Amino acid sequence: MTTVHTLASGSSGNALLLSWEGGRLLVDAGISCRRIRQSLGVLGLALSDLDAICVTHTHGDHISGLQTLLKNTACPVYAAAPAGRDLLRRMVLLEDRLRNAEEGFSVKDCAATAFPTSHDSPGSCGYRFDTPDGGFGLLTDSGVVTPEAAAVLPGVALAVLEANHDVEAVRSGPYPYFLKERILGPRGHLRNEDAAAFAVTLAAAGAREIVLAHLSRENNTPAMALRAVETALSAAGLSPRLSAAPRDSLGGAYVLEGGPVCSG
Repeated sequence: MTTVHTLASGSSGNALLLSWEGGRLLVDAGISCRRIRQSLGVLGLALSDLDAICVTHTHGDHISGLQTLLKNTACPVYAAAPAGRDLLRRMVLLEDRLRNAEEGFSVKDCAATAFPTSHDSPGSCGYRFDTPDGGFGLLTDSGVVTPEAAAVLPGVALAVLEANHDVEAVRSGPYPYFLKERILGPRGHLRNEDAAAFAVTLAAAGAREIVLAHLSRENNTPAMALRAVETALSAAGLSPRLSAAPRDSLGGAYVLEGGPVCSG
Protein backbone atom coordinates (compact mmCIF):
# COMPACT_ATOMS: atom_id res chain seq x y z
CA MET A 1 0.00 0.00 0.00
CA THR A 2 1.20 3.50 -0.89
CA THR A 3 0.11 6.53 1.11
CA VAL A 4 0.43 10.27 0.61
CA HIS A 5 0.24 12.78 3.46
CA THR A 6 0.38 16.52 3.00
CA LEU A 7 2.26 18.02 5.95
CA ALA A 8 1.29 21.53 4.81
CA SER A 9 -0.10 22.92 1.56
CA GLY A 10 -0.38 26.66 1.08
CA SER A 11 1.49 29.91 0.64
CA SER A 12 2.85 29.70 4.19
CA GLY A 13 4.55 26.35 3.61
CA ASN A 14 4.49 23.12 1.64
CA ALA A 15 5.69 19.59 2.34
CA LEU A 16 4.39 16.17 1.35
CA LEU A 17 5.31 12.63 2.35
CA LEU A 18 5.04 9.67 -0.03
CA SER A 19 5.33 6.28 1.67
CA TRP A 20 5.21 2.80 0.21
CA GLU A 21 6.25 -0.61 1.42
CA GLY A 22 9.78 -0.16 0.07
CA GLY A 23 10.55 3.40 1.10
CA ARG A 24 9.63 6.99 1.94
CA LEU A 25 10.39 10.33 0.37
CA LEU A 26 9.62 13.93 1.17
CA VAL A 27 8.60 16.42 -1.50
CA ASP A 28 9.57 19.96 -0.47
CA ALA A 29 10.50 21.27 2.94
CA GLY A 30 8.72 24.59 3.16
CA ILE A 31 7.98 24.27 6.87
CA SER A 32 10.43 24.02 9.73
CA CYS A 33 12.44 20.88 10.29
CA ARG A 34 10.82 20.72 13.72
CA ARG A 35 7.34 20.59 12.18
CA ILE A 36 8.45 17.98 9.68
CA ARG A 37 9.90 15.87 12.50
CA GLN A 38 6.70 16.24 14.53
CA SER A 39 4.49 15.27 11.61
CA LEU A 40 6.61 12.22 10.86
CA GLY A 41 6.43 11.31 14.52
CA VAL A 42 2.62 11.33 14.40
CA LEU A 43 2.93 8.82 11.55
CA GLY A 44 5.36 6.65 13.52
CA LEU A 45 8.38 7.74 11.49
CA ALA A 46 11.64 9.59 12.03
CA LEU A 47 13.76 11.82 9.82
CA SER A 48 16.17 8.92 9.43
CA ASP A 49 13.41 6.97 7.65
CA LEU A 50 13.51 9.31 4.65
CA ASP A 51 15.11 7.79 1.56
CA ALA A 52 15.08 11.00 -0.52
CA ILE A 53 14.03 14.63 -0.58
CA CYS A 54 12.58 16.04 -3.80
CA VAL A 55 12.39 19.79 -4.40
CA THR A 56 9.86 21.33 -6.78
CA HIS A 57 11.43 24.82 -6.78
CA THR A 58 13.30 27.24 -4.57
CA HIS A 59 10.67 29.66 -3.29
CA GLY A 60 10.73 29.95 0.48
CA ASP A 61 7.40 28.25 1.04
CA HIS A 62 8.95 25.10 -0.44
CA ILE A 63 12.49 25.13 0.98
CA SER A 64 12.49 27.20 4.20
CA GLY A 65 13.17 24.12 6.34
CA LEU A 66 15.60 22.42 3.97
CA GLN A 67 18.88 23.73 5.38
CA THR A 68 18.12 22.43 8.86
CA LEU A 69 16.72 19.24 7.40
CA LEU A 70 20.04 18.64 5.62
CA LYS A 71 21.78 18.70 9.01
CA ASN A 72 19.46 16.00 10.33
CA THR A 73 19.29 13.61 7.39
CA ALA A 74 21.72 11.86 5.07
CA CYS A 75 19.52 11.07 2.06
CA PRO A 76 19.98 12.47 -1.46
CA VAL A 77 18.21 15.62 -2.62
CA TYR A 78 16.67 15.79 -6.10
CA ALA A 79 15.90 18.96 -8.03
CA ALA A 80 15.92 20.11 -11.64
CA ALA A 81 19.35 21.43 -12.65
CA PRO A 82 18.55 25.19 -12.52
CA ALA A 83 16.88 24.78 -9.13
CA GLY A 84 19.84 22.71 -7.95
CA ARG A 85 22.27 25.48 -8.90
CA ASP A 86 20.14 27.96 -6.97
CA LEU A 87 20.14 25.68 -3.94
CA LEU A 88 23.92 25.29 -4.06
CA ARG A 89 24.34 29.07 -3.96
CA ARG A 90 22.11 29.33 -0.91
CA MET A 91 22.86 26.25 1.19
CA VAL A 92 25.72 24.27 2.63
CA LEU A 93 25.90 20.49 3.18
CA LEU A 94 24.33 19.91 -0.22
CA GLU A 95 27.22 19.49 -2.65
CA ASP A 96 27.64 15.73 -2.32
CA ARG A 97 23.93 14.98 -1.98
CA LEU A 98 22.36 16.92 -4.83
CA ARG A 99 21.05 14.90 -7.80
CA ASN A 100 19.55 16.05 -11.10
CA ALA A 101 15.86 15.15 -11.09
CA GLU A 102 15.56 15.85 -14.82
CA GLU A 103 17.50 12.71 -15.64
CA GLY A 104 14.84 10.46 -14.13
CA PHE A 105 15.60 8.47 -11.01
CA SER A 106 14.42 5.73 -8.71
CA VAL A 107 14.10 5.67 -4.94
CA LYS A 108 14.14 2.02 -3.93
CA ASP A 109 11.42 0.51 -6.16
CA CYS A 110 9.68 3.83 -6.87
CA ALA A 111 10.39 5.35 -10.31
CA ALA A 112 10.30 9.16 -10.42
CA THR A 113 9.77 11.46 -13.38
CA ALA A 114 10.21 15.22 -13.09
CA PHE A 115 8.53 17.56 -15.57
CA PRO A 116 8.74 21.35 -15.94
CA THR A 117 6.07 23.62 -14.55
CA SER A 118 5.42 27.25 -15.52
CA HIS A 119 6.44 29.32 -12.51
CA ASP A 120 8.68 32.29 -11.74
CA SER A 121 11.41 30.19 -10.15
CA PRO A 122 14.38 28.58 -11.94
CA GLY A 123 13.90 24.91 -12.74
CA SER A 124 10.43 24.64 -11.23
CA CYS A 125 9.01 21.16 -11.69
CA GLY A 126 6.34 18.69 -10.71
CA TYR A 127 6.73 14.96 -10.24
CA ARG A 128 5.20 11.64 -11.12
CA PHE A 129 6.06 8.71 -8.86
CA ASP A 130 5.28 5.13 -9.86
CA THR A 131 5.28 2.70 -6.96
CA PRO A 132 4.29 -0.99 -7.06
CA ASP A 133 0.77 0.19 -6.16
CA GLY A 134 0.42 2.57 -9.10
CA GLY A 135 1.14 6.15 -10.07
CA PHE A 136 0.98 9.34 -7.99
CA GLY A 137 1.32 12.80 -9.53
CA LEU A 138 2.04 16.21 -8.03
CA LEU A 139 1.40 19.45 -9.93
CA THR A 140 1.49 22.73 -8.01
CA ASP A 141 2.97 26.20 -8.52
CA SER A 142 2.29 26.48 -12.23
CA GLY A 143 0.44 29.24 -14.01
CA VAL A 144 -0.71 26.79 -16.67
CA VAL A 145 -0.78 23.05 -17.15
CA THR A 146 2.40 22.62 -19.17
CA PRO A 147 2.52 20.28 -22.17
CA GLU A 148 4.94 18.10 -20.23
CA ALA A 149 2.54 17.80 -17.30
CA ALA A 150 -0.26 16.94 -19.72
CA ALA A 151 1.93 14.22 -21.24
CA VAL A 152 3.32 12.72 -18.03
CA LEU A 153 0.48 12.75 -15.49
CA PRO A 154 -2.49 11.02 -17.18
CA GLY A 155 -2.63 7.44 -15.96
CA VAL A 156 -1.86 8.19 -12.31
CA ALA A 157 -4.31 6.75 -9.81
CA LEU A 158 -3.83 9.60 -7.31
CA ALA A 159 -3.04 13.25 -8.00
CA VAL A 160 -2.33 16.29 -5.87
CA LEU A 161 -3.31 19.24 -8.05
CA GLU A 162 -3.02 22.95 -7.44
CA ALA A 163 -6.27 24.93 -7.28
CA ASN A 164 -4.76 28.15 -6.03
CA HIS A 165 -7.28 30.88 -6.66
CA ASP A 166 -10.61 32.12 -7.91
CA VAL A 167 -9.96 34.69 -10.63
CA GLU A 168 -12.64 37.16 -9.51
CA ALA A 169 -11.45 36.95 -5.91
CA VAL A 170 -7.96 37.93 -7.05
CA ARG A 171 -9.20 40.78 -9.25
CA SER A 172 -11.47 42.26 -6.58
CA GLY A 173 -9.14 41.57 -3.66
CA PRO A 174 -6.70 43.81 -1.76
CA TYR A 175 -3.46 42.65 -3.42
CA PRO A 176 -1.40 45.30 -5.26
CA TYR A 177 -1.68 45.27 -9.05
CA PHE A 178 1.76 43.70 -9.67
CA LEU A 179 0.97 40.79 -7.35
CA LYS A 180 -2.41 40.19 -8.99
CA GLU A 181 -0.69 40.13 -12.37
CA ARG A 182 1.88 37.65 -11.10
CA ILE A 183 -0.73 35.28 -9.67
CA LEU A 184 -2.95 35.43 -12.74
CA GLY A 185 -0.09 35.25 -15.25
CA PRO A 186 1.22 32.18 -17.09
CA ARG A 187 4.10 31.84 -14.61
CA GLY A 188 1.99 32.26 -11.49
CA HIS A 189 -0.47 29.82 -9.97
CA LEU A 190 -3.19 27.55 -11.32
CA ARG A 191 -6.73 28.96 -11.14
CA ASN A 192 -9.71 26.84 -10.12
CA GLU A 193 -11.08 26.57 -13.66
CA ASP A 194 -7.81 25.28 -15.10
CA ALA A 195 -7.47 22.82 -12.24
CA ALA A 196 -11.00 21.64 -13.00
CA ALA A 197 -10.25 21.09 -16.67
CA PHE A 198 -7.11 19.10 -15.90
CA ALA A 199 -8.90 17.12 -13.20
CA VAL A 200 -11.30 15.97 -15.91
CA THR A 201 -8.35 14.87 -18.05
CA LEU A 202 -6.81 12.94 -15.17
CA ALA A 203 -10.07 11.30 -14.13
CA ALA A 204 -10.84 10.30 -17.71
CA ALA A 205 -7.41 8.65 -17.83
CA GLY A 206 -8.15 6.65 -14.68
CA ALA A 207 -7.37 8.81 -11.65
CA ARG A 208 -9.36 7.46 -8.72
CA GLU A 209 -8.61 10.32 -6.31
CA ILE A 210 -7.73 13.98 -6.76
CA VAL A 211 -6.58 16.22 -3.92
CA LEU A 212 -6.71 19.98 -4.44
CA ALA A 213 -3.69 21.76 -3.01
CA HIS A 214 -1.93 25.09 -2.49
CA LEU A 215 -5.22 26.96 -2.05
CA SER A 216 -4.74 30.68 -1.46
CA ARG A 217 -5.93 31.84 1.94
CA GLU A 218 -6.92 35.26 0.56
CA ASN A 219 -8.20 34.34 -2.90
CA ASN A 220 -9.87 30.97 -2.52
CA THR A 221 -11.72 28.68 -0.15
CA PRO A 222 -11.97 24.90 -0.14
CA ALA A 223 -15.67 25.22 -0.95
CA MET A 224 -14.99 27.39 -4.01
CA ALA A 225 -12.24 25.15 -5.33
CA LEU A 226 -14.19 21.95 -4.74
CA ARG A 227 -17.30 23.38 -6.34
CA ALA A 228 -15.44 24.38 -9.51
CA VAL A 229 -13.78 21.00 -9.88
CA GLU A 230 -16.86 18.98 -8.92
CA THR A 231 -18.93 20.87 -11.49
CA ALA A 232 -16.49 20.04 -14.28
CA LEU A 233 -16.17 16.40 -13.26
CA SER A 234 -19.92 15.97 -12.99
CA ALA A 235 -20.46 17.51 -16.43
CA ALA A 236 -18.02 14.96 -17.82
CA GLY A 237 -19.74 12.09 -16.02
CA LEU A 238 -16.73 11.41 -13.79
CA SER A 239 -16.65 10.89 -10.05
CA PRO A 240 -13.19 10.34 -8.54
CA ARG A 241 -12.77 10.94 -4.82
CA LEU A 242 -12.17 14.66 -4.36
CA SER A 243 -10.91 16.65 -1.39
CA ALA A 244 -8.82 19.69 -0.47
CA ALA A 245 -5.57 19.41 1.47
CA PRO A 246 -5.33 21.37 4.73
CA ARG A 247 -3.18 24.48 4.44
CA ASP A 248 -1.29 24.44 7.72
CA SER A 249 -1.55 21.00 9.27
CA LEU A 250 -0.91 17.33 8.67
CA GLY A 251 -3.55 15.86 6.39
CA GLY A 252 -5.07 12.40 6.45
CA ALA A 253 -3.79 9.46 4.46
CA TYR A 254 -4.54 9.37 0.76
CA VAL A 255 -4.20 5.72 -0.18
CA LEU A 256 -3.02 4.33 -3.48
CA GLU A 257 -3.53 0.60 -3.77
CA GLY A 258 -4.63 -2.07 -6.19
CA GLY A 259 -1.94 -1.79 -8.84
CA PRO A 260 -1.46 0.50 -11.83
CA VAL A 261 -4.38 2.16 -13.58
CA CYS A 262 -5.36 0.79 -16.97
CA SER A 263 -6.92 3.70 -18.80
CA GLY A 264 -6.99 2.29 -22.27
